[in-house]
Amino acid sequence: MNVIELFKKFVSTKSETPDDGGVLDFIAEYLSDFKALRVDSNGVKNLFISKKFGEGEHLCFAGHVDVVPAGDGWNTPPYEAVEKEGYIYGRGTQDMKSGVAAFVQALKDAQNFSGTLSLLLTSDEEGEATNGTIKMLEYLKEKEMLPDVCVVAEPTCEENFGDAIKVGRRGSINGYLTLKGKQGHAAYPEKAINPIHQIAKPLAEMAGVDLDNGDEHFAPSKFVVTDIRSGIEVTNVTPNELKMMFNVRNNTKTTQKEIRMFVAKYLDGLDYELRLTQGSYPFKTDTDTKLVKMIDAAIENVTGIRPKHSTAGGTSDARFVAAFGIDVIEFGVKNDTIHSVNERTTKKEVEALHKVFATLIQNWE
Repeated sequence: MNVIELFKKFVSTKSETPDDGGVLDFIAEYLSDFKALRVDSNGVKNLFISKKFGEGEHLCFAGHVDVVPAGDGWNTPPYEAVEKEGYIYGRGTQDMKSGVAAFVQALKDAQNFSGTLSLLLTSDEEGEATNGTIKMLEYLKEKEMLPDVCVVAEPTCEENFGDAIKVGRRGSINGYLTLKGKQGHAAYPEKAINPIHQIAKPLAEMAGVDLDNGDEHFAPSKFVVTDIRSGIEVTNVTPNELKMMFNVRNNTKTTQKEIRMFVAKYLDGLDYELRLTQGSYPFKTDTDTKLVKMIDAAIENVTGIRPKHSTAGGTSDARFVAAFGIDVIEFGVKNDTIHSVNERTTKKEVEALHKVFATLIQNWE
C-alpha cells in the first residue's frame, strides 16, 4: 500500500472514541517487523510498536486513531474516504488519520536508522484521555522504554502546508464559582441579597481580561467566562445563589494561585466559593533542540517553507509526553476543518507529510 491507500483505509473505518475500529490491530500487522505492545485500559486500546536499528536515540511518532462523532449534514458519507478535486473527505481526515497514515507509512518504508523507531497510538484522545497515551507512557517508564524525542502528528498548519509546528501548548484551568446571596421578593430588594447584582459590576472588570502579558512564545492567559446561571426562572423572586464557570488557557506565567488572587481582588467581601481544576499544564520544547532543528529542516526540504514555532490552540496528547521529560513537537496537515461537517484534507498534503517524516527519519543522526 502507498500512503494514500493507507490513509483512505483509516478514514473509511469508523473509530469514534473510545473505539479504534480495528485500526490498531491492522497497524500492528502492517508493521509486523516491529515489536508490538498493548496496554489497554477500561475499554481504551493503546498500541506501542518499536524497532531497534542501532544504538542511537529513540525517535517516537505519536497520535490517536479515534475521532469525534460525525454529526449530521455531510455532503459525503463521513466514514467513506471520498476523493474529489484534490481533496479527500471524511471524519478524521485532518484530525488526525492523515498524520497516522503518514508516519505509519514512513516507518514501513524505513530501511535504516541510527537508533530506535517507534509509534505510540491510542483510541482515547478525543475523550477523557485518562486511559490512553498517559497509561502507555507510565508503562514505558516502568519498563525503561521511554523515547528520547517525540513527534505528534496533530494538524498544525495554518494557511499553507509546512507553515507552522507546535513547540508547546498552553495549559487549561477550569473554574467553578458559587456566589451566595439571600433569596427574597423582587418588590423588597432591601430584604434580600441578590448575587446577580453583586457580580454585575466586578464581572465587567473580570470577563475577557488578560491575566498576564504572555511572551514571545505564549499568548496572554485570558479569563474566559463560559457559563452563568441563577434564579428559579420567575420574575418576582431574587435568587439565592449564582453559579459561574470559566476557563483559563494558561501560559507559564499564570497558575491556579494567580487565578485565585485575581478572583479575590474583585469579589473581596462577598460570600463565595471557588473550585479550580486543571486538566493540562503548559509546556514548551526548547527551539534549539535537535528535534526542532531537524523537523524544521525536513519541512523546508520538502516544502521550501521554514515553519514558525507556535504554542496556540487547545490541548493534545503532547502534554502527557512533555510531562515525562521528553522533547516533543507537533506537526501535521492544515487545521481548518477539524471536528466540522465535511472535514477534509488534500491528497497533496498527506503525501507531503509522509515525505517530511521519511526525511526526518532518513536524516536523523
